[in-house]
Amino acid sequence: MPYRIDLQVTGDDTLDRLVELGALDVESAAGGGIAALLPDSSTPAEVALALGLDRLDVSPAVGRDEGSVWVLRPRAIQIGSLRIVPADLEPEPGALRLSDGAAFGTGLHPTTALCLEALDETVRIKTPDSVLDVGTGSGVLALGALMLGVPRAMAIDIDDEALRVAADNARVNGLAARLRLGHGTPEDITGQWPLVLANVLTAPLIEMAPALSQRVGHAGDLVLSGIRASLESGVERAYRRVGMRLLDVKSRDGWVALVLRASW
Repeated sequence: MPYRIDLQVTGDDTLDRLVELGALDVESAAGGGIAALLPDSSTPAEVALALGLDRLDVSPAVGRDEGSVWVLRPRAIQIGSLRIVPADLEPEPGALRLSDGAAFGTGLHPTTALCLEALDETVRIKTPDSVLDVGTGSGVLALGALMLGVPRAMAIDIDDEALRVAADNARVNGLAARLRLGHGTPEDITGQWPLVLANVLTAPLIEMAPALSQRVGHAGDLVLSGIRASLESGVERAYRRVGMRLLDVKSRDGWVALVLRASW
């Protein structure tokens, strides 16, 4: 598991050495020092030796997005035309504010970024009147859609804590009136949407293909993310069998997102 180090005295080449050691994140600290996250493949003793230090100030790292992303602290990010800002930082006009909660979906993970990129491009072509977000987590995809001009969103999850976090994020952004939240899976709801988003693991995506495709309206679009690049063909094949055709594939850091369209 990654760990954090705090250096009060640094040399001119400290940053270069930390990068060579595989630092996951580095930032300037108070008093001219440096804080960094190091992978467990580089032990504190090895790092101290490489930096010419007798000892290091080591502390546990805090994982974001359910421990899948390692950064020193939440930060503002830009994905397409959407700006995401941690809720405890100074608000920015037009930005989506997200709490640093336990639910997945800060925007930092490649799967979320890919889904938001696809969402942004889809909405630019034609803004749907509503969107369904399956496995909403923090609510980032549904709320991102609302920020991009989609009038209404439905978000579902099987995790009650995720739904609570999504509700809090909707309230912080003044979007609660346009977001409907529900507990369950695509099998537990009825209706169809012109745009459906699902950023979950590959196995559930394949399992949900028949039910998830039924939630897509006439000539509607479906964005799937959370897919390892090596498993792309299996997911695409599962959705092709239920009448979806592939429009686009987006990739980043070994992950892919598929953009599909209903043939009905």
